[in-house]
Amino acid sequence: MIDAAELEIFKGLLTSIPEEMGIGLRRSAFSPNIKERLDFSCALFDARARMIAQAAHIPVHLGSMPLSVQACVESLDLHPGDEAILNDPYHGGTHLPDITLVSPLFFTGNYRPYAFVANRAHHADVGGISPGSMPIATELSQEGIIIPPSKLLVGGELNRGIWDRIMAEVRTPDERAGDLQAQLAANTIGAARLLELIGKYGLERIERASEALLTYSERVTRDLLREIPDGTYRFSDRLDDDGVDPTPAEIQVAVTVSGDRALVDFTGSSPQRRGGINAVYAVTLSAVYYVFRCLLDLDVPSNSGCLAPITVVAPAGSLVNARPPAAVAGGNVETSQRIVDVLLGALAQ
Repeated sequence: MIDAAELEIFKGLLTSIPEEMGIGLRRSAFSPNIKERLDFSCALFDARARMIAQAAHIPVHLGSMPLSVQACVESLDLHPGDEAILNDPYHGGTHLPDITLVSPLFFTGNYRPYAFVANRAHHADVGGISPGSMPIATELSQEGIIIPPSKLLVGGELNRGIWDRIMAEVRTPDERAGDLQAQLAANTIGAARLLELIGKYGLERIERASEALLTYSERVTRDLLREIPDGTYRFSDRLDDDGVDPTPAEIQVAVTVSGDRALVDFTGSSPQRRGGINAVYAVTLSAVYYVFRCLLDLDVPSNSGCLAPITVVAPAGSLVNARPPAAVAGGNVETSQRIVDVLLGALAQ
């Protein structure tokens, strides 16, 4: 057990790590997307790939970052000095311009990571059929280079195969190289700061505080849900079209609150569309996280505990859980906002 004062101290200490990562990423990046639009997010994860702390960056990255870390852990055999990279929306990504870098952190002589640091940044171009990599497309490959979970660094050395492939596919390789180097540097900052905390307080105390923060966020979220009368709250809204087919695309949700739990069910939403307004599951999860996070006090830590009492049902092959090879660029920026609208419409009742 840790007391309230210690919990608050460690909340600030752990949150300061992704905050500093973000400052470093912004200052050293090349692209205006990152330097001026601030389209990036940084986060800290425990050994089980649960998000412990995330800086207040981009809402749509809130719930999807843990899925990226999980995808890297499940797909790759990570060792000290490795750095994972991905942008595949069907492996925890959001849309192709958002490239995620994940660093596993190891102690010398230990072959299991004790934590992860990760950051995601929106690159100005990742190839595809039009500059900016957000075209009116009918399949994912038209939107840019698809990077499944891969190793960008192997034992601290650059993986020239994946690096050269990325540079060959994009329209502005110098800018992409600068942004990726900035992302690598941001993770290096995060790893160094966490190691400093461990050196000062010890790993056991950091792990105990992390677990307490997850438990606290979950408890506060359950308290919030208890304040909502039990019942099912429904709402629907639509997008005008998908850029290819003029038929409106509908999003339906039923939020069922029962005690300290909530079931968010998108059954009845339109099937996935030909145009690129499809949202992958990671984006839908992020939108749900964002809405419930908005209902919580600002002082509640943003971590995986907030989602623990909430179950999300998104039928596979639907607008809110598209399957390959559906185009998804607009799902991240347009459909995600409409999902938020629908959820707020349901909860407004």
